[in-house]
Amino acid sequence: MIWKRTRHSHRGKQDPLEKAKKLADLEMLQWSAAVGEIDLFYLDESGFSLWMPVEYSYFFLGEQKRLEQTSRKGRRLSILGLLQPFVSFIYGLVVGSFDSQRYITMMDELAQQAKRQFEQTGRIRVIVQDNGPVHTSNPVKAKWSEWEACGLYFFFLPKYASELNPIEIEWHQLKTHQLRGHMFENELDLAYAVIDGIDERTQAKGYQAQRFRFPSKMAHS
Repeated sequence: MIWKRTRHSHRGKQDPLEKAKKLADLEMLQWSAAVGEIDLFYLDESGFSLWMPVEYSYFFLGEQKRLEQTSRKGRRLSILGLLQPFVSFIYGLVVGSFDSQRYITMMDELAQQAKRQFEQTGRIRVIVQDNGPVHTSNPVKAKWSEWEACGLYFFFLPKYASELNPIEIEWHQLKTHQLRGHMFENELDLAYAVIDGIDERTQAKGYQAQRFRFPSKMAHS
């Protein structure tokens, strides 16, 4: 046996037939990426707060390890990331949450990158993501044909199947190792810690991190 963190699960809500069909399609995409026919990215959002969860840790008997909370809990820092396994990690940070406009702003830039890549190599980009409300909102749907014309396509995972998205492991590792048990004075310190943590992880794995920079008003609204 091994001592490890218990995780929440929604697998009991999965549709086995839908999952099997989607998994077969995803495996075909992964095969196409492996032989260089397409570029495959995995997209997901996550969040951080000034008071990161306190984890178990070792300490001497008779002593209690304490982390003093800062004067304010602050606002949530949200991240949208795209993992291309063994190649790159693209991400954007905002204070608050990701809405349709922020998502569209980031996808517009990725579509232009995909267009240049398609013109040079003939390879399209496919982004694997869940069916979150932002990903399927009406403003986002209205952009799909424009993005596809640039060579940027989307593949939707079956519902309640986050285990099929490897970027989930990156969020877990980042929070468990780089940010575990830290308290931050403000959102800027937290953002720097997230950036440093991503740099540390990508350098250790030998691939590149690329941070998308939102317009100032959009990043802090």
